[in-house]
Amino acid sequence: MTDTLASEIVQMKAQVGEASAFLKTLANPDRLLVACALVAGERSVRELEDTLGIRQPGLSQQLAGLREAGLITGRKEGKQVFYRLADPRVETFITTMHALFCAPDTATAGADGSPP
Repeated sequence: MTDTLASEIVQMKAQVGEASAFLKTLANPDRLLVACALVAGERSVRELEDTLGIRQPGLSQQLAGLREAGLITGRKEGKQVFYRLADPRVETFITTMHALFCAPDTATAGADGSPP
């Protein structure tokens, strides 16, 4: 093994834990939905609840998980709380996931882009 390859593997091993934690946080369907909704911009808790169809107790739990992971941040305005993405990697991740799983052309295409 070359020194360069060995160095790259050491670096990957050092970062794999962070990547794994990031993926675990977004692996929950409701947290993923919240992150998707926030890619478009800041949203109030009420907006998220109405748009996503997640009841307030469950939504609060998912928002707390995303906030604790540092992926979103909130601000209070009067009695309303507004959330937005705090980590730019989330937007990149969600955009990629959308292209892979949600775009009409790719959702049913084969691995090589051909029809199934």
